[in-house]
Amino acid sequence: MRVSRGRERPLTVHHLNQLLLVCSLVLLVAVAAVRISSRSGLPSLLVYLGIGVLMGQDGIGDIHFDNTELTQVIGYAALVVILAEGGLGTKWKEVKPALPAASALALAGVGVSVGVTASAAHYLIGLEWRQALIVGAVVSSTDAAAVFSVLRKIPLPTRVTGTLEAESGFNDAPVVILVVAFSTAGPVEHWYVLVGEIALELAIGAAIGLAVGWLGAWGLRHVALPASGLYPIAVMAIAVTAYAGGALAHGSGFLGVYLASMVMGNAKLPHWPATRGFADGLGWIAQIGMFVLLGLLVTPHELGDDVVPALVIGLVLTMVARPLSVVLCLTPFRVPWQEQALMSWAGLRGAVPIILATIPMVEGVDASRRIFNIVFVLVVVYTLIQGPTLPWLARKLHLGGSGEAADLGIESAPLERLRGHLLSVAIPEGSKMHGVEVNELRMPAGAAVTLVVRDGKSFVPLPTTVLRKGDELLVVATDPVRDAAEKRLRAVGHGGKLAGWLGTNGAGTGR
Repeated sequence: MRVSRGRERPLTVHHLNQLLLVCSLVLLVAVAAVRISSRSGLPSLLVYLGIGVLMGQDGIGDIHFDNTELTQVIGYAALVVILAEGGLGTKWKEVKPALPAASALALAGVGVSVGVTASAAHYLIGLEWRQALIVGAVVSSTDAAAVFSVLRKIPLPTRVTGTLEAESGFNDAPVVILVVAFSTAGPVEHWYVLVGEIALELAIGAAIGLAVGWLGAWGLRHVALPASGLYPIAVMAIAVTAYAGGALAHGSGFLGVYLASMVMGNAKLPHWPATRGFADGLGWIAQIGMFVLLGLLVTPHELGDDVVPALVIGLVLTMVARPLSVVLCLTPFRVPWQEQALMSWAGLRGAVPIILATIPMVEGVDASRRIFNIVFVLVVVYTLIQGPTLPWLARKLHLGGSGEAADLGIESAPLERLRGHLLSVAIPEGSKMHGVEVNELRMPAGAAVTLVVRDGKSFVPLPTTVLRKGDELLVVATDPVRDAAEKRLRAVGHGGKLAGWLGTNGAGTGR
């Protein structure tokens, strides 16, 4: 079977049925493979890439695929969805303290990494400077999905998670700009012009992303849609709008979609758990489709000559460039050396580098196929090495286990005609709301717990009813006290019955 840019054939219903069957089987196998990756500690990208390789021309599927333009378009679309999902899941309270450090890593750190890696590619491998700069830029972007897929069982200090997550969301934008510049313009004669262009594009993308995110969140909170299933669709549509608006304004659409999603993700939107689950599912589909397609694009029998160069470049990137950028960028913020060591090793490369490696191929850069092969081998090998060892390193550095209480799952449904809200509250394992009586919640006037679901049975609680982990509460709140009611519930979930009104650790003012 061959899929390429050759002569087009008419698409029949039979072909469509075959395509749907193949896609559904691939999705089922990939979903089943998630279990394998979670149990083995390997990032799921390796599993999906393996599926694509097996389906390719050197595998059992014998599918010949060489359409780099289609791969790039689908990769960009998938990256938009992945960044949107990542932004929606980013907690502002964790990112805010780490924002300066993460911004330094995403900007200055990328510059250091590009310079060191490109020098190694030029002097040790013999690549021309243009090709070396492209390789250095392509592999300088980290991937949050790859990092947290192996760290999800080990809670880390919020400064570490916040820095890594924000860095991975921010550094995609400048790296994309660098790769495009090196691929289309050749060597940059005036570096300060390129720096100015990057700063301008980032500023435009950030402004549009923040504006679209704020307007979208305001609209979703004040306009009751006729069906709850429309809220997740609306959120993703707003996120894509931020990307498109930023790109059309000659700004960074990737930064725009991440910031817009982060604003909406922290805005307490109606039906939030459903929205989060929908975005998470789309993110999985985007990753699966993208990595399978990238696996199809690679030609395994052509990788032999590029294995050693990939290992050398990856070694310099992992042991020199990444640690140097972390030390130079984080030392001024007085980040402890243990956290610097973990963040140096946690610079996993995932979706973005392989997608960006298609840009020089589309632009017709000399040796672009070799660049793609080097990046592919580098990502696979070093993810295979770094991924399983990250939890071990976190434990050795004594960075596992923060002791923080689990956050509540709160879903809000607006009652437009009644001028009120229904809050559905799930009490998770580890929440400090466990053991608290209903009257000890001290809900604001205008809010009340009206129903408790426990072990599949619902009942109307008394003021002395003791809440338990696993309970689901139905809270009714009027419009004016809706935010105060949710803040109070979250405060009790984190600080127990003695928590203050507005705090999450009991430090706020009481009632």
